[in-house]
Amino acid sequence: MSETALPPGSPIPALDESCSPDVPDGILAVIFDFDGTLADTTAHQEQSLRAALQPYGLDLDADWYRRNFGLSIHDLLAALPGARQLPHDEIIRRSRAHLLAHLHTISPIACSVTLLRAARRAGLPCVVASAASRILVHPGIEALGLSHEFAAVVTREDTARGKPAPDVFLEAARRIGVPPERCLAVEDAPDGIASALAADMHVLRVIDSHLAPIGEGTEDTAGLPSGSGAPLPRGCARGQAADRETAACPSPTSVPAPLTADSDR
Repeated sequence: MSETALPPGSPIPALDESCSPDVPDGILAVIFDFDGTLADTTAHQEQSLRAALQPYGLDLDADWYRRNFGLSIHDLLAALPGARQLPHDEIIRRSRAHLLAHLHTISPIACSVTLLRAARRAGLPCVVASAASRILVHPGIEALGLSHEFAAVVTREDTARGKPAPDVFLEAARRIGVPPERCLAVEDAPDGIASALAADMHVLRVIDSHLAPIGEGTEDTAGLPSGSGAPLPRGCARGQAADRETAACPSPTSVPAPLTADSDR
């Protein structure tokens, strides 16, 4: 792929077949989650939480964590068997300190970075939209050497509600002045995918080190599990996210308050 810049607003060039992205026509911006999407940090986060729990004699079951990793650290601790009565603020502080101390070890997810650079060559603005704290996201972007690639970075402090509500993606689109329906979101976690769909964005999912489209009304979208492990009702297509209490599919602007936005993801 040539490194010659294309005119602003050009279609994103075709990527390496091993990435297998399906970039819809008419996309004007690309919005990336950070953890698990741009940076391969899932194992790193699991290790950090496990280390933070160790002084309290509580182990973190790997299978349980992988079923719930899309939740914020506050909600993880609230749901984790045996953790409800522990000092959550201190555990979060320990987990965050561990994450920051090991940021230099994180690695990029190649297909996402390839898409990022292809989008930038095409003159499309790119944004990070993360449920994690800015104290983790900004140093993480810098550690990957991607600080100059993004027009904006949106983190949990920038919106009232976290994923799976659409707020973080809507704020990302607002900052660059692009209609949400003309944005392509790139995500890995179920709650993040639900958030992007609720914002009425096209979505690529990071899975097994490649990018796969989430299609309208498909099995992918209709049965998408939330980070809590509860499936979204069938029939929720792009632009809709389930109300976890009513099992309805509200409009993107009326998604009810989700789980807390605080996260060390």
